[in-house]
Amino acid sequence: MPKKSTIDVEKVNQQIVNWLKTYAQNAKVNGFVVGISGGIDSAVTSTLCAQTGMQVICVEMPIHQAISQVSRGREHIEQLRKRFPNVGHEQIDLTSVFETFKTQVPTSTNEAILNLSLANTRARLRMTSLYYLAGIHGLLVAGTGNKVEDFGVGFYTKYGDGGVDLSPIADLMKSDVYALGDYLKVPESILKAAPTDGLFGDDRTDEDQLGASYDELEWAMLADEAGKNETDFAGREKEVFNIYKRLNRSNQHKMKPIPVCLIHRD
Repeated sequence: MPKKSTIDVEKVNQQIVNWLKTYAQNAKVNGFVVGISGGIDSAVTSTLCAQTGMQVICVEMPIHQAISQVSRGREHIEQLRKRFPNVGHEQIDLTSVFETFKTQVPTSTNEAILNLSLANTRARLRMTSLYYLAGIHGLLVAGTGNKVEDFGVGFYTKYGDGGVDLSPIADLMKSDVYALGDYLKVPESILKAAPTDGLFGDDRTDEDQLGASYDELEWAMLADEAGKNETDFAGREKEVFNIYKRLNRSNQHKMKPIPVCLIHRD
């Protein structure tokens, strides 16, 4: 089931860097701001942005963050700043902002729904912070979502980490991102870490939330694109395929343009 990346990492690397630089120049901006989570996607995205030679601000935005995530993010930023003089660093601790927000809004007796809403609020506070920095420095907010997350299962927060100006790795499968990360010399601690969105203040991984690994979901996405259905599979493959289809259906509201009521003017 797991699929190894077959991309030409050197070619893809250069293509994305050229695309980033051309887009920024046409937009007449100074560079990029990237939220750093301690995960592979933000590490690869920030390294790609750094290679443009334009200004790049790597931003830490902890909210009751696990120490392991913070340390991986800082390790990456320190390494990147040594390699690229155009890379800067900001830390915006949003913990107190988040706690104040919670005291000003209604609560809910449904703990699962409440926790999910608060997790999405964390992502939206971070988006607001990134756009603040982008605004005062004349930068674009670079998204860190990959193809499986953005167009497969919709595993991101609407107007949170999904609120970006451009998405440099959104046409890369997760396996492609790892291959590119290895090529770009992303820290080993990040390459080996279990993927997590870090939005719940605990140690749950993306796989815990999704019910399947990225290798499995990548396989299911390709199977779906090939026109397969659940009757083509059995056992774990059937289970994973159904997980993918359920998430893909339920998250279409994130992946499609905002619906507009078109007025008939006779």
